[in-house]
Amino acid sequence: MILVIIAITSVISIIALYNSDLFYRLKFNPFLVLHSKQWYRFFTHAFLHAGWMHLFFNMWVLYLFGEIVIDGYCSLFGTKGYYFFVLLYVGAIMISSLPSFGKHKNDPYYSAVGASGAVSAVLFASILFYPTGKIMIFPIPIGIPAFIFGILYLIYSAYMSKRGGDNIGHDAHFWGALFGVLFTIAIEPRIALYFVEQVRLYISG
Repeated sequence: MILVIIAITSVISIIALYNSDLFYRLKFNPFLVLHSKQWYRFFTHAFLHAGWMHLFFNMWVLYLFGEIVIDGYCSLFGTKGYYFFVLLYVGAIMISSLPSFGKHKNDPYYSAVGASGAVSAVLFASILFYPTGKIMIFPIPIGIPAFIFGILYLIYSAYMSKRGGDNIGHDAHFWGALFGVLFTIAIEPRIALYFVEQVRLYISG
């Protein structure tokens, strides 16, 4: 499933990079969503990327952590785990876009693209399953525990969202990450207890 999502996203993103009309019609523009009723843009923007590095980074993170989440869901729910993963990914696309919609719904010049909100949801869902797994942060030469990375990621995203000015959708990163955590706990509350216990053992041991 992860490879299918990566393939579809990559094909559409690459075509749109060389087709400005398609890029314009699919990107997230809150003004057009509200005033032209183009609600589909809440979802289609996740299949566009601003460039090759933007596409590569998002798809690489999805590839690294997506299987962890699918395996975790399937271990809990059997084949229904795939269904929950689709809900996680698609739900995060929309939920992570809502703050930007609220801020920019009357700004015809604001637009956004990328699957970062959905990828953040997948990443943070994986942290619930493996909170003490190591994640690398450039330029730190060693991996840090995933739960510590998660805390730093949320703090940084919230700070940069308020600061702004770098043309990156930190709102989408922050709310996508929170959605990944809350959705996973909602479908299986015991995962929260597992997460807390794993963190406790790590800190005490």
